[in-house]
Amino acid sequence: MNAHDAPNIGRLRSPIGPLTLAWNDVGLAGVYFADSAEGQLRARGHAIAGTAYPAAFSAYFAGELAALEPLPLVYAGTAFQEKVWRALRRIRPGQTQSYAQLAKIIGHARASRAVGTANGRNPLPIVVPCHRVIAAGGLLGGYGGGLERKRWLLRHEGALFREIEYSTAPQAT
Repeated sequence: MNAHDAPNIGRLRSPIGPLTLAWNDVGLAGVYFADSAEGQLRARGHAIAGTAYPAAFSAYFAGELAALEPLPLVYAGTAFQEKVWRALRRIRPGQTQSYAQLAKIIGHARASRAVGTANGRNPLPIVVPCHRVIAAGGLLGGYGGGLERKRWLLRHEGALFREIEYSTAPQAT
């Protein structure tokens, strides 16, 4: 079962903008930023009531950083993607790892680009904390929800990182 099969769709307000959540009887299947294409497609959702999701997200945004960890999740990806996503769940709040470190952890030391691709296809951002993955040398890197959200999430969690904007980095000649 994947996020597209999730029969329940709901909207949730957050400090980083509205979120659209998709879930089924098994667990949370998708988290979408309202300004993303997928979030706009799913924006017809209703306010979420009668689930544990609003309370868990509210607690997380209020500073209880472990509040999202017990949520049941529905993973819908390739075996490699799911391996990456499960490894992401082991990165604690306030910590970061590079794509290369994550590739080594999952036993594919030379697959940092593939790890980055799997990270970018994560259907459960925030809960499966792809924002905690940074580029080599401590650079902030990218984030499907936008760099401002990634900055906010990392600051909220107390992660220390060195940020250098790619647009101001010297170009190779």
